Amino acid sequence: HVLGVQKNLGAEPAADVAVAAALISALKNEALPADTVFFGEIGLAGEVRPVTQADIRLKESEKLGFKKAIIPKPGKKADKEKDGKIILRPLTHIRELAEYLG
Repeated sequence: HVLGVQKNLGAEPAADVAVAAALISALKNEALPADTVFFGEIGLAGEVRPVTQADIRLKESEKLGFKKAIIPKPGKKADKEKDGKIILRPLTHIRELAEYLG
C-alpha cells in the first residue's frame, strides 16, 4: 500500500486527485512534476474533499522524497502537518488543479 492506495483503486477515493492530474497531464502531453504527490477525493460538483489519514500520507510522501503535495484544503477537524519540509498546495475545487497544472 504505497501512500494508502489499495490494489482496487475504486475503493480508494483519495486517488481521485491523482487520477485527475494524470488525465490533465495526458491532455496537455506534459509529464507531471516528479517531486509532487497528489491526493484527495473529488465530488460530483468538482469539489475536492479531505481524506482520511492525510497526515500519515504526507509523512510517507516526505519519506519517499516528494517535495510538494497537492492536497484537499484541511477541514476544521483535520490535523495540521507539523515540522514537515514538504510544500503543501491545498485545493478546494478541481478547477484549481487544472490551473496549477497550467
